[in-house]
Amino acid sequence: MTTMHDPAHPGEILRELVLDPLGLTVTEAAEQLGVSRKTLHKILAGAGGVAADMALRLEELFGKPDATHWLRLQAARDLWVAREARRQLRGATGRSMGR
Repeated sequence: MTTMHDPAHPGEILRELVLDPLGLTVTEAAEQLGVSRKTLHKILAGAGGVAADMALRLEELFGKPDATHWLRLQAARDLWVAREARRQLRGATGRSMGR
């Protein structure tokens, strides 16, 4: 098993590589995506994830990266968070989980 380092949350990537270069504010981007400012802010802050519907909205609005890429980014982040939680739990209990 390869060790994965803390992958960026898709919201961080969305802000730094899409919204900022285009000069879009959260409000403008939310309007164009057809979601509330609060919904988009949660994603950008790393407090919410990119679900399939949002991935499709991002693809339709920005073209690249496609929806599959956004979902892969979210899956990588989710998997890392889950592994870290299990690792910490194993460390706290001193027990192996399923091995």
